[in-house]
Amino acid sequence: MALRTVCSAALRTGTDLGVNNVRTFVTTVALCKRTPPLGPMPNDVIDLKKLESVERYRSYTRYLRRAEEAKNQPAWWKTYRGYMEQADPDHGGEQVDVGLPHYRPRRTTEVRERRQVIKANKKNAELERSIRLRTFKIPLDRVQETWEQSSAPFHIKRLAEHYGVFKDLFPKAYFLPQVLLRVNYGQDNNSGQVYYGNRLTPTQAASAPQISFDAEEGSLWTLLLTCPDEHLQDNEAEYIHWLVANIPGGAVQAGDELCHYLPPFPPRGTGFHRYVYILFKQQGPVSFQDDVRPSPCLSLEHRTFKTVDFYRKHQDDITPAGLAFFQSQWDESVTDTFHNTLDMREPVFEFIRPPVYHPPQVKYPHRQPLRYLDRYRDGQEHTYGIY
Repeated sequence: MALRTVCSAALRTGTDLGVNNVRTFVTTVALCKRTPPLGPMPNDVIDLKKLESVERYRSYTRYLRRAEEAKNQPAWWKTYRGYMEQADPDHGGEQVDVGLPHYRPRRTTEVRERRQVIKANKKNAELERSIRLRTFKIPLDRVQETWEQSSAPFHIKRLAEHYGVFKDLFPKAYFLPQVLLRVNYGQDNNSGQVYYGNRLTPTQAASAPQISFDAEEGSLWTLLLTCPDEHLQDNEAEYIHWLVANIPGGAVQAGDELCHYLPPFPPRGTGFHRYVYILFKQQGPVSFQDDVRPSPCLSLEHRTFKTVDFYRKHQDDITPAGLAFFQSQWDESVTDTFHNTLDMREPVFEFIRPPVYHPPQVKYPHRQPLRYLDRYRDGQEHTYGIY
């Protein structure tokens, strides 16, 4: 019915225009003809009438293995990755893991331990009674501890990829943050805690934070705080905010401070900036003589920094192991940092509307509107009714 309508419309249009009806009809049919694919389509080998004869996978692992094999097989059609690789050769390229090796326990061991826990819980009458009476409480500290020991490094890695941390700091590389880095700017554990992309104001991060992480006795570490979004002249460069090396165990105060702490100073009108803490594990004592900044380092030129160059220089001695980062945007403390700490004019990247100008108030105004006195009020909310 639809083809008949299209053909009749084409014939009518051809007659109105004075064109040969047969030629118009042939052209219309040629346009409506479906072009065959250039090769076999996915799942062409499956007979929909005999679905019972299709081989079943019987397990998710086997299905995942088959899916990976089908994904790696070449296809005649161009995928999204093919289009992106043609526009950007570096897109989707294989990344190198530069972090510590990850040792995952065997699947059978995890299943055996889980069964033992389930068996012990079934024999626990006190647990059964609290669940039945709906008085059972889950200890969040234990949940946090379990998360940190199991899937926390993978979740942190995904968050870092989402925020583009690896792309900007370690091009074509990544690492699994296996050492959990705890950074706290305030006395309260909730107000100034640095997680993985949360927002803090420059006022909250005005002074050096408290750093803690789990470290073996006798190990050495390097702590770095950098910002990939803050440089005023070079988009590929960074400003280093803090660098402490040769940290014994988890005592950051006992390490060698190569560059003293500088609070965040995101310029006005540039939005949120990322401030990234990276923890490196050292193979042994390392000499960082070329990376020492003058103390106090108040020159942005001296604080120009590139994390990838720093890592390439010391890649035989240090390995990235921990990660934490937060976001921050301009507030009033940034003006004080530029003027008093860095001793420079503050760059502003947005229009600051000046206050409305009013001429001096006249005691006896003539030929002025009724709301003349409202221009000179203190701006507080009125307590009387609207007139």
